Amino acid sequence: MKHTLVTGSSGLIGSEAVEHFDRQGNHVVGIDNNMRREFFGAPGDTLWNLNRLKSVTKNFSHFSVDIRDRAALDELFRSRRFDLIIHCAAQPSHDKARDIPILDFEVNALGTLNLLEATRQHSPEAVFLFMSTNKVYGDAPNEVPLKELETRWEYARSEDYNGISENCRIDRTLHSLFGASKAAADLVAQEYGRYFKMNVGVFRGGCLTGPSHSGVELHGFLSYLLKCTMSGGKYSVFGYKGKQVRDNIHSHDVVRAMEEFAANPRPGEVYNMGGGRENSISMLEAIAHIEQLTGKRLNWTYVDENRKGDHICYISDLTKFKSHYPSWKIAKNLDATFDEMLAAERKRAATHG
Repeated sequence: MKHTLVTGSSGLIGSEAVEHFDRQGNHVVGIDNNMRREFFGAPGDTLWNLNRLKSVTKNFSHFSVDIRDRAALDELFRSRRFDLIIHCAAQPSHDKARDIPILDFEVNALGTLNLLEATRQHSPEAVFLFMSTNKVYGDAPNEVPLKELETRWEYARSEDYNGISENCRIDRTLHSLFGASKAAADLVAQEYGRYFKMNVGVFRGGCLTGPSHSGVELHGFLSYLLKCTMSGGKYSVFGYKGKQVRDNIHSHDVVRAMEEFAANPRPGEVYNMGGGRENSISMLEAIAHIEQLTGKRLNWTYVDENRKGDHICYISDLTKFKSHYPSWKIAKNLDATFDEMLAAERKRAATHG
């Protein structure tokens, strides 16, 4: 039986990975200390997802470990040998990082280094997958020429049609402190792959979504938008005329990509990981779609100032990953993702009254 470690195991990608590799017959160890609640308050609490995982898995063990705690990680890694490490734990909001810069860096950068070193010391043959972010590019993607359409911004040049590739620079650009801490982790993860020849892969995620998201205003765009529409809560659209574009990828497709990499790892490689052109949507388009889907009007206001360092139009170019792993493809389109999220939100609302 293979042994898999998932950090941030109660989060969106982490919980999807737990379920997926548990179904594959792996023994899955999850570590998650519910810091999302500390970052975002009660709406960010992930205990509901932990309880759900315990009820649907066969070989899942959960530990409330803080990835900043080197001694606790060392003890965990000494006690078992892992074949696969999927590192999803993070402080995930570029807005929140402004208020907690030291905590943000300790979790995102130092926590990642702690895990990489524990892997090197105790499970050096393991595949290590790090969930990075497209925020490592800072606002450099905004330098790509754009044109304004009725409901979205669009790339102006045909050569940019597929989106932002891994060749986009990551320095000399405004990142947000979150983007900087994740860029530090991204680079050190690459270095463990290239310098130590470890099986480390880096996924630079775009908008990751799905029914297991504990979406809040500062993190989880589609999930929080759906929650506000369903509950009648207020929603704020920040800048760019509401025409900013994101490509959204279902957590299932991210984990399938992880599975492909784990079967044939390329040490130190980085890949942009998002929904691509076909799963791109603007804020205005998302609001209209969710209103139509739910039959409810969203109570939203427009704030003329965009979030600092925010992307105007970001679509992940998936060409590199698809060329390295040709059997992988996007299986969940936006319509299917919206339907799953709505069903999950209605179920949660019914359960919690």
